Amino acid sequence: MITTTAPASPNPRLILASSSAYRRELLGRLGLPFEAIAPDIDETPLSGEAPQATALRLARAKAEAVARLHPGALVIGSDQVATLDELQIGKPGDHERALAQLRLMRGREVVFHTALCLWDGRVGEPALAAQLEDVEVFVRFRDLPDAELDAYLRIEQPYDCAGSAKNEGLGIALLERIASTDPTALTGLPLIALTGMLRKAGVQFFRN
Repeated sequence: MITTTAPASPNPRLILASSSAYRRELLGRLGLPFEAIAPDIDETPLSGEAPQATALRLARAKAEAVARLHPGALVIGSDQVATLDELQIGKPGDHERALAQLRLMRGREVVFHTALCLWDGRVGEPALAAQLEDVEVFVRFRDLPDAELDAYLRIEQPYDCAGSAKNEGLGIALLERIASTDPTALTGLPLIALTGMLRKAGVQFFRN
């Protein structure tokens, strides 16, 4: 568990259900005290499940799993699924699979579904506890030669990243265009959507 250092707050206890350093950094931008706790769930897509449905289901499952252990907290869950021609692109796991992914995506548009769940542990009815949203990001990859793709992978080794390109690092050089209503969604935590959810839950951002 990781806890941020921030001034005392009148807001409810806030927990990020994630082990991602990138999501922690993004949430830290809001200046709210929070804890980060990794959820223990199976992230395997279901057979025949649509990419958007996978992302939404896993975002909710992450938030709910942590919320069960920490009653009364606001818990944030997020999950991202990359798709090409409506087919899911998972985490490559190794160099050869990552290179195959980048070859497949070069010169083409990939859609990233970044799902967000805010679980309000103060709400007794589970059906009413969750706010859910899927934020789409449309990413066009540059048409780069194999040698550049291979060199990129050896430098950054993004083998645990869906789509094999970390836009928060050198992977941005692989991209030609990013289009989304929420600029932080591609990194894994859509802050515009999240701040809207937190406001609905009564969280205060600006205090005298």
